[in-house]
Amino acid sequence: MAHDVTCLDTNYLLLGLVPGSPEGDRLREWTATGTRLVAPAVVWFEFLCGPVSARQVETMRAFLHEVIPFAEPQAGLAATLFNDAGRRRSTRVDAMIAATALVADAALATNNTADFAPFCAAGLQLA
Repeated sequence: MAHDVTCLDTNYLLLGLVPGSPEGDRLREWTATGTRLVAPAVVWFEFLCGPVSARQVETMRAFLHEVIPFAEPQAGLAATLFNDAGRRRSTRVDAMIAATALVADAALATNNTADFAPFCAAGLQLA
C-alpha cells in the first residue's frame, strides 16, 4: 500500500541529518514527491534530547509537516498493541510510535524493523 504520509522514527530524524546518509536521501526523496512527513510527539521528544544543535532541530523541523500529539486515540491503540505484543516493558514507547503511525494512516520509517515487527499484525506498514 502506498502512503501519502510517512511517520518518522527517531533514527530517521537523527540519521537524516548526516550528509549522504540513506535516511537523508529518503527524506529528500519523500519531500520531492510530496509525501507528508510526520513525527509522533514521543519521537520528537527523543530527538530533542539529542545531542542536537538548534540548527539541526530547525533543519529537521522544516522536513516535518506535523508533530503528532499523543492523545486518547493513540493511547488506547498503544495499550492494545503493547498488550497484544506480550507486555514487555521495552515495547512501550515503540507501541506509542506504532499507534501514532496507525492512527495517522501512515507508513513508519524506521531502521529498527525488528522492534516494530510485532505491530505489523495490527496493520502497521513499514516504509
